[in-house]
Amino acid sequence: MPNPRKRKRRLLVQSSKYMLQQLTLGTAVSLSNIAIHAVVMIVILWCREGIRPILPPSRPALSLVVAMVAAVSILMAGHFSQIVVWSIAYALVGAVPSGTDHLYLAFVNYTTLGYGDVVPVKRWNLLGPITAMNGVLLFGWSTAVIFYVLTIQIRAHPLWPGLQGVSDRTGDASAI
Repeated sequence: MPNPRKRKRRLLVQSSKYMLQQLTLGTAVSLSNIAIHAVVMIVILWCREGIRPILPPSRPALSLVVAMVAAVSILMAGHFSQIVVWSIAYALVGAVPSGTDHLYLAFVNYTTLGYGDVVPVKRWNLLGPITAMNGVLLFGWSTAVIFYVLTIQIRAHPLWPGLQGVSDRTGDASAI
């Protein structure tokens, strides 16, 4: 007759092993996405510097719209690429139930939408919350970048003369 204590211990060891695998994979994918997001930030800054000379200074509203559309479009492309990375990770480890779209599950988790119509297979059930945590962090970072680009554009144009030359907290207006 099997010993229930040994069976319980074996299940606990197996469960811990699976949890460690999930945390390791989730951390690796999250760090990869953070690196991708950092590159996206550099691209936004390069694009901003590239489009600034071609925008007419006499049309500050147009400059603001162009800068914001460009920044948000780049951020959306970056987020999509990060969702694809999660989708690939799900596919590689078999975390998605058969007949389910990997990209769909990655989108639902990354955006924290959480329809609940599909969940990772039990062995990989921690990947959903880890994906959501990564998405929340990167969406927050994107929000800060959007605010930064908006602030720079507003301070740079005479449409808002009261804000020209307003410094940041360091007291150096040229730093912004």
